[in-house]
Formats: sequence, structure tokens, C-alpha cells
Amino acid sequence: MAYRKLGRVSSQRKAMLRDLVSDLLINERIVTTVTRAKEVSSIADKMITLGKRGDLHARRQAATFVRNELATVSETEDEIIVQTVLQKLFSDIAPRFAERNGGYTRVLKMGPRRGDGAPMAVLELVEKTVVSEDEDAE
Repeated sequence: MAYRKLGRVSSQRKAMLRDLVSDLLINERIVTTVTRAKEVSSIADKMITLGKRGDLHARRQAATFVRNELATVSETEDEIIVQTVLQKLFSDIAPRFAERNGGYTRVLKMGPRRGDGAPMAVLELVEKTVVSEDEDAE
């Protein structure tokens, strides 16, 4: 089997993974269990790869998976800019990883959860590494 069942039936599992991927794209960092984080990491990498492709077919493929939620609302002097998760993926997140070939997420393990002792992890998008000109010249 190529995926973890996570103790749920398929419809519940797909809904949970969609929610977690959408939350990761909105907040760029989530706290969840280690097994969920590993599953979401794989799916999020695929969504960012679709975002990097950037064509209409990739946008429609990503739209079938991520939730149609508001990601950011910003206000300028004369207008209010509303951005959905899909728009944030294609306009903000994907260009950040244009030079990177995979590995867009990072799973950092934490201690156990207080209630049931489940191993917890922080799942986050990898920061863009900037090489300074001083290091490059050496």
C-alpha cells in the first residue's frame, strides 16, 4: 500500500488531508502528528509542483484538491485584495520555489502530545535560501 490509512475511511482521510494541505498553504506552518505530517508533506510537494507548472491544467488539478478558502485579505489605499488558497499557491508560494527541485516541506519532530502521548511534529514550508555575494565570492 502506497499510503497510510491513518485510522479513517477513505472519504474522511481525503477530507482531512485536503484540510491539512490547505491550512499548510495558508499558514505555511502547522502542528500535527508525525504520521499525518509525513502524508501531508508528500501531497503539499505535489501541489507546489503544480503551482510551479503554472498552466491552466495544473491550476485545475490543484483546484480539485485544495479547499476554496480565503488565504489573505489585504487593504490598500483604494481597494481590498482578497486571495484564495489557490491564488496564494500559484502567485506567492510557487515562485518562491522556482529554483528548487522538490523538498518544499520540512517535518520537525516535537515531544509527545499531552493527552494521549502521540508523537507530534511541525510541518512547515522550507524558507528560500539566499546565498550572499560574500560567500559566493570565496
